[in-house]
Amino acid sequence: MSASFSLVAMIALPAIGAAVVAALPRERSLLAKQVALGVSLAALLLAVLATIAFDAGGERFQLTTSVSWIPDFGADFALGVDGIALVMLLLIGVLVPLVVAASWHEADTAPRPPRVFFAWLLLLEAMMVGVFAATDVLLFYVFFEAMLVPMYFLIGSFGGPRRQYAAVKFFLYSLLGGLVMLAAVIGLYVVSTSQLGEGTFAFDALRQLDIDPGVQKLLFLGFFVAFAIKAPLVPLHTWLPDSGAEAPIGGAVLLVGVLDKVGTFGFLRYCLPLFPDASRFFAPFVLVLAVIGVLYAALLAMGQSDMKRLVSYTSISHFGFIALGIFAFTTEAGTGAVLYMVNHGIATGLLFLVVGMLIARGGSREIGDYGGVAKHAPKLAGAFLVAGLASLALPGTNSFVSEFLVLIGSFPERPVFTIVATVGIILAALYILLMYQRTMHGPARGVLLAADEPPEPTPVAGGGGATAVAAAPARGVLRVRDLDRRELAVVAPLIALVIGLGVFPQPLLNLIEPAVSATMSDVGADSGGTDR
Repeated sequence: MSASFSLVAMIALPAIGAAVVAALPRERSLLAKQVALGVSLAALLLAVLATIAFDAGGERFQLTTSVSWIPDFGADFALGVDGIALVMLLLIGVLVPLVVAASWHEADTAPRPPRVFFAWLLLLEAMMVGVFAATDVLLFYVFFEAMLVPMYFLIGSFGGPRRQYAAVKFFLYSLLGGLVMLAAVIGLYVVSTSQLGEGTFAFDALRQLDIDPGVQKLLFLGFFVAFAIKAPLVPLHTWLPDSGAEAPIGGAVLLVGVLDKVGTFGFLRYCLPLFPDASRFFAPFVLVLAVIGVLYAALLAMGQSDMKRLVSYTSISHFGFIALGIFAFTTEAGTGAVLYMVNHGIATGLLFLVVGMLIARGGSREIGDYGGVAKHAPKLAGAFLVAGLASLALPGTNSFVSEFLVLIGSFPERPVFTIVATVGIILAALYILLMYQRTMHGPARGVLLAADEPPEPTPVAGGGGATAVAAAPARGVLRVRDLDRRELAVVAPLIALVIGLGVFPQPLLNLIEPAVSATMSDVGADSGGTDR
């Protein structure tokens, strides 16, 4: 298989797999799961093969393929990856099979057949790969909009009690951003026609255009609004807590772990290279939004009683750090931001999965309904702790390297924004550790009052004025089972990546840095490396 064909196959394979799974008889749910798992593992293998074929010191875009799509409009079905897109494809390849395995039994309890869930999941994978691999702006836009459909149905058909509201809100916000971007895409096409004599959507050709600074600002805003909603940046973030809380756990992992990265990826791939003057002009405004997001979302996370909403708010805070790294306009900070995108997907994906496993045992998303879980499920508590420590960027975990690069890369250029953003690190320690302490330690309570826990004594009046002790009636009695082998197989690879990339992130940095350096050169910023 040629390297370029592997990108086409990474889109076609899950799309075909989705059709096969959807066509299976309703009673063949086990076969549907097996096909979905097999297809997702094959897609992971293709991502690994693409990485092996990629030359970090070679051309900016590699593994390219291009087929004429709409010749009258100058649109091609053009695919290719730089180091930034490649690491995102690896993230998709890792997360999707783990999500399939994690949803093995969860999908059985949904109102729709399990095959429908896994078919939408595979179709979503195909669309996500297309978004990151597209090198034609119109093709990117098509994938950008198309990936809303499977996620809408995953939330709306398989989510929580308020799933319809969350699904519609997610779709409308994203659709609105996409329509604004479509206007900018058309404007970019008109500019290319006036300068080149014929319109084009090819990224490399558009990057060479000499666009008037005033026009750049308008086009930048068109792309920026769509990407800021998708990221999301405050104040365009309100759809994410609802969608993250109501989505099924597998959908939430991909929503926060991958889909939201399309926004920050779009900043790097399109806003900075195509509109460098506008990017520099609007950078202070974006940095203000980023820092507000870091602090505001962290404070809101501290006040959440719903675990899934809490994790969703932590992601909004983390995206503020990523935006800070991108718009600091240094290669060091930009490299840290891209690495943060990958590491956030791993750490938050792990945290969402563990939270989902806890909810599956207790039947409640409320933090106050849990306590003392570590005593009866030490493996679950251990996985929860690792995920939490990675989310708060403890040294030795993967997120620490990313956050460190963003901060030291941003400080020389944007010291005030960087110093303010560091407050978010303190807040992260508070909301993560408080959630862990309340659920995993202390006395058993609420829905997780352990079956072997003696009931609390209640004083009662005895004969002659003496006080006797009677057993209080047990409430919500439920024994907490620990992680089984399937669940351990799901969390173990992510825990290994949390620790492995925390100790040795260099392989990913080698892929990311040349692409970020080229992007910073496009915007007229420094092209220094991360070797300090």
